[in-house]
Amino acid sequence: MTARAGLAAVPAPGVLRGAWTGGAAGLAGGLVLGAAMRSLGMLPAVAVLAGSGSPGVGFALHMAISVLVGAGFGLLAVRQRIRSSELVFWGLAYGVFWWFLGTLTLLPLLTGVPMTWSLASAQAAMPSLLGHLYYGGITAVGFALLHPDGRFAVKDHLRPRPLLRGLIAAGIVAGVLALAFGGRVGWLPAVAVVMGAGYPLVFTGRPEGTGPALVRGTAYGFLWWVAADLTLVPLVQDGALGWSQAAVAEEAARLPAYLLAGAGIAAVFGWLGALARGLFVDDVRLLPRGAGTRGLRAVGYGALAGLAGGVVFGVLWGSVDALPTVARLVGARGAGAGWVVHLVIAQVIGVSYALFFRGRSYDLVSGVGWGLSYGFLWWVLGALTLLPVLLGQPPRWEAAAIAAAFASLIGHLAYGAGLGTVYAWLEHRENPWWVARSDVEAVRATARREQVLGSAPALWTLTVLIALAVPVMVA
Repeated sequence: MTARAGLAAVPAPGVLRGAWTGGAAGLAGGLVLGAAMRSLGMLPAVAVLAGSGSPGVGFALHMAISVLVGAGFGLLAVRQRIRSSELVFWGLAYGVFWWFLGTLTLLPLLTGVPMTWSLASAQAAMPSLLGHLYYGGITAVGFALLHPDGRFAVKDHLRPRPLLRGLIAAGIVAGVLALAFGGRVGWLPAVAVVMGAGYPLVFTGRPEGTGPALVRGTAYGFLWWVAADLTLVPLVQDGALGWSQAAVAEEAARLPAYLLAGAGIAAVFGWLGALARGLFVDDVRLLPRGAGTRGLRAVGYGALAGLAGGVVFGVLWGSVDALPTVARLVGARGAGAGWVVHLVIAQVIGVSYALFFRGRSYDLVSGVGWGLSYGFLWWVLGALTLLPVLLGQPPRWEAAAIAAAFASLIGHLAYGAGLGTVYAWLEHRENPWWVARSDVEAVRATARREQVLGSAPALWTLTVLIALAVPVMVA
């Protein structure tokens, strides 16, 4: 018993390899973050941890912390069955997590500064938030490249056909956004071409539903907004990073366009792949099934789940007196008409959720995750874009308008959580999708569960963190 216990206490070789690889990847991420901190004058604040104010001491301490935090990422990633190309989403979520834990919590505690967790302190730490995003993303990519068990192969993700699909999807989405919103999208059409070419790099290559693609694309669009509008453009134009809260608020007017562009590119990319499979694949087992009675039942479940989420959202809408505005969509007035219109819209969105996310909720946690992510997307697409456009107004993409729509953001997140929870409960109660009835169903169930065990939890987490960061960016 003693010998066995001693052997069990020794870390497995794979765990040690993951820690070493994560530490090396964290070194790469720390170099990039350290360079940004140096240009922004942030290193002396880190040096205070060692009782110094020297930027050199701060940089050395920062690099040591980066290696340790990277090793932690390696320990987490090595035990997960995550496809290497999707580690970037885990890295981004990990970086934002360390912004909350490190910059906003541990650093004030260790330096004797009062920890307030206030909006003002979060806004002052905005450059650190963007830097941690870069750190997390670069650490994840470095881990995928360095880990010997990783399956990241550039040649597998830069094949001509996926690259062509990405470029076509980017052209379609950029054209639609330019025609619909004109100059409001700025230089996004040009950036969208690069987004389309880069999308296959973070895509697994496996067929996936439109719903997960929309969530992935939304996070992808946010990443490109940070990289293009907040980093590359200011560096080229002014020779400095545009990471201050004031600069971020100024560029927030293009954030919705990037989120919609990313979601659109991901969805069209998937549709083009489905079209190609339908035209050129001979194995009928790989083709999507028709709706049938189970599909129609799923639509009914979506309407019912949308109604449940709509009731929760409607209570919040009523508390801020927004229902009369909703009633104006059909030329009516009053809160009563607003309730009716709101619940109809909620059911329509619920049906779309059923079509896009059918069979994607392995449990209630994944149902809430997909629902929250879908609710955030509809806040951008609905409250900030379609609602004002249908009322004859321009999209509410300015920082002040986004800040004023905070109550709507909370409502959409609550709606999404209710929608995902009720739909998952109804779907599992009727016929749990993971109960295989044939070999084909078993293969599909395995693929869907692998998706949940892959980057899906990171996407849910990242979407919620983005939603929480929006008020900090624009307030």
